Formats: sequence, C-alpha cells, structure tokens
Amino acid sequence: MLFNSYPFIFIFLPLVTFIFFQISRYSNIFASAWLVSASLFFYGWWNPNYLILLLSSIIVNYSLGVWLIRVLRNSGKCTKSKSILIIGLVFDLSLLGYYKYTNFFINNLNVLTGLDWKVNNIILPLGISFFTFTQIAFLVDAYRGEVKGYNFIHYLLFITYFPHLIAGPIIHHKEMIPQFENSNTYKFNYQNLAVGLTVFFMGLFKKTVLADGIAPHAVVVYSIADSGQILTFLEAWLGAFCYAFQLYFDFSGYSDMAIGCSLFLGIRLPLNFHSPYKSVNIIEFWRRWHMTLSQFLRDYLYIPLGGNRYGIIWQYVNLLITMTLGGVWHGAGWNYLLWGVLHGMFLTVNHLWQNIRISMGHDLKHSTAIGRLLGCILTVFAFVFSLALFRTKDLNSAEIMVEGMLALNGVSLPLEWKNQLGILESYLTFLGLTFQKLNARVTDTGFSSDAFKWLIYLALIIWLLPNSQQIMQKYFPAIAPYKGEVNYTNMLLWRPNLLWSLLTSIITIIGVVNITKVSEFLYYQF
Repeated sequence: MLFNSYPFIFIFLPLVTFIFFQISRYSNIFASAWLVSASLFFYGWWNPNYLILLLSSIIVNYSLGVWLIRVLRNSGKCTKSKSILIIGLVFDLSLLGYYKYTNFFINNLNVLTGLDWKVNNIILPLGISFFTFTQIAFLVDAYRGEVKGYNFIHYLLFITYFPHLIAGPIIHHKEMIPQFENSNTYKFNYQNLAVGLTVFFMGLFKKTVLADGIAPHAVVVYSIADSGQILTFLEAWLGAFCYAFQLYFDFSGYSDMAIGCSLFLGIRLPLNFHSPYKSVNIIEFWRRWHMTLSQFLRDYLYIPLGGNRYGIIWQYVNLLITMTLGGVWHGAGWNYLLWGVLHGMFLTVNHLWQNIRISMGHDLKHSTAIGRLLGCILTVFAFVFSLALFRTKDLNSAEIMVEGMLALNGVSLPLEWKNQLGILESYLTFLGLTFQKLNARVTDTGFSSDAFKWLIYLALIIWLLPNSQQIMQKYFPAIAPYKGEVNYTNMLLWRPNLLWSLLTSIITIIGVVNITKVSEFLYYQF
C-alpha cells in the first residue's frame, strides 16, 4: 500500500487512527497490538507471502536478543555472548544477501567463469534493508549491554510500524520503544493531529506535484542512456539535474508523510531528510541526506572499523569502506558499488581539505558567504554528477551519461534556441557550439525548455524556502531536529490559524487531485 494512494489516505489511515485511540481508552498493550495488526496488513497488501519472512526475522532476532541479555546478566561478556551475536549477524546478513544479492552474484559468476548457472529470479521483499538494519542495531546494542529487555508486542511494533517499514527511516529501539511504553502516547492529542496532517499533506504535495511532475524529464534522458544512444552535454546535465530534483522531492515527500502519519498516533519518528542541497560540503550533505542511514553506518560500521582513532590514513580507508558498503546497500550492481566508492572519495577529499586548512591555522567554524555559496554549488554538482552511476541500469549506461556530462560528445544547444538568441547565436557558433535537434523530448515544446522551467521553479523552492521541519519547528514533529540550520523568522512559522488552514487545504487538494496513477517512492527499491 502506498502513502500516495486513495485507499491509504481515505480508508486505512483514518480507520487505524480512530480504532487505535478507541482501544487505548481501555488497554495500551491491546492498542499496540492493533497497530501491529494494521502494520502487518499494510505490509501484506503488497505480497502476503513475505509476511512469513518478516515475522520469522522478527522472532529469530527477538529470541537471540533476549538470550543475549540473559547471558550478559548472568555471565557478562564472554565467548557465549559473542557467539550469539555472531549467529544473529550471520542470520540477518544471510537473509539480506540472499534476497538482495544472489542474482547479482550468480550473473557475475557466470560472466567470469563461462558457466550457465540458473537461478529463479528472486523478488526483493519491500523494506528488507530497513528492518534488517534496525534489528542488527538491536542485537549489537544488546551485546554492548545497552538493552535491558522489551515486551514482545512493543518489539514487534518497533519493527513492523507501518510509517517506517517500507522505506525508512531506520529507527532505533532507544528512540521508539520508550514511546510505545509511555502512557501519554495513547492519549489523543488535537495538536498532534493538526501538525501531522499539515506535514503529511506537505509531503504528498512534494511527491505527486513536484517529484512526479519533473520525473518525465529525468526518465527520457536516462532511457536514452539505457538504450545505448549518445547524449550531448546539455542533455546529460539537464537529465541528471531533473533526476536529482525528482529524487530530492520524492524522498523529502516520503519522509514528511511518514513523520506526519506517525504523529497522528502520537509517535515521533526520527528526522531523516533536512535540505541536503543547502549543504556547504559533502560531509554536511551526508548529515542531512538519509540521516538515519548515515547514523547507522557511522555507529555500526565506521566506528567499529576504527573510525579516526588510528590516524588519518586509516580514517580515509574506513571512510572508503563505509561508503562503498553504503553504496551496495542501495542496490546490487556495480554502478551502486562505484557510486559508493565515489562518495567515499568525495568524503576523503573533504576531510583532507579540512585537515590542510586546520594545519594552516584556519578556523573551520567561521566562513564567508561567498565561501559557503561556492561550497554549496560544488557539493550539489558533485552529487548530481554521481547520479550518472546511481540512476542508470548498468555501467554501459553510466558511461554514456558520464561521456555526455564531460562533453566528450560535444556541446550542442537545442535547435529551437537558434532563432531566439539573436546576435548571440553567431557568437556562440564562432566559439564552436552547434545547434541540433536533441534526442530527449517530452513534449512538443521541447525537452530543454520545459526542463529548464521545472528546474528553476524547484530550485527556488529548495534554496529560498524553509523546509517542513523548519516551518513546524515550534511543534517538534520529528525526533532530534537538525541543529545546524539557522531558524527562520516567525513570519514563516506554522500556526494553528485560519491562514495556515487555508494554505494546508490548498496543498491538500492539489496533492490529492494529482494522485492520477500508481507512482512508487524511489526508495522503495532499496
């Protein structure tokens, strides 16, 4: 079931919320059990067969966690406790590896060895990366002695909770289970409903109007690359930026909708997306983009590998390893692996540059406006360039995108511009630029003109307007809001008044009306 669907918005969500608070009047634990049932129904809507997989994973991890807690309580850290942790990690990673990477492994093995091994096409279960990482964190924290034990119903709800189950955020037991145990969670709150509705429909608007609106312009360019045709410099960069903006509003929209519908139920999810294109460097970017994944990779991979404790060289090696595995987490393909390597290199260069500045006596806490602007531009272009690997279906398609973005196929401007540039046309021709009919076309008005308009509109929203968390900052709709952003003035803050009611109603109507077809969120595939 999709957040951006009529059954979810008008039947599932109101019904689940109403019944939850009715049951809560008599029993908190039965209300939690109701949310578990609703979450399992939500997950099974896609494919009921995978409910067995989800429940099996939960039972195994919970059982191992309880066993681990008891062993630590009686004997402390010992060989037995480490063995239990290893069993859990092997189980979780094997499950994830089988469903996510078997086809990729077999196909590459056949290419390398000339064999022709056949394997039935394995369908990737929705959300397996998210509920697997969530449970790995639980087991590791149990081994560290940071978990005292939880009620099974609350643990079951922690893993299956429908607002996060399909595409994140990656939630943490320390943040979520105390909310399930808190009696105040089960008391209906009109403020939570009002704030939740506003955030939810902001997200719906981002998805159905903005992300889905620019999506055709990204699809047409990447389809050309996937088909093996060449792309010009302008086509490649416009297509990459269109996809970058589509991905931005798609992910931002999903994150808002997850936070909003969870707040209906009095439960706050962790913030997962916070204006990453405003970042002044790639380090800050990864603190703002998929924030819970970045935190997981930092806490359960980068730091255990040694982090920066063993010197600069090992820090850079650990960064490369962490980001490479982060790339592979996004998908089973060489393009995802190289995308992770590329971002590992970006982070390494960024840390190296900061170390050089420190050695020169620079204060990294102080910067100039022009420095921040140039840093933001460089960060955005680096990320957009990396999408040549992230969005294409294979390395051949990625190569076509990269060749276009590096102008290896020449720099040609759209033919429809030729008669519109006046005297500038002859000057551009003198510089060696040519005019030709571009391959990428979405409408009769031409790909480039429409794409430019979309990019301008969306750029103004991204860089000039506050995001939803900043608008709602007085009401804390999410856990741990990002602390690095300057707060906006009171004029832009949400208030429960007539003006904001009208604005929310407008974006709600526009967002709902634009639900015209099935349009999955991009992070569903990860």
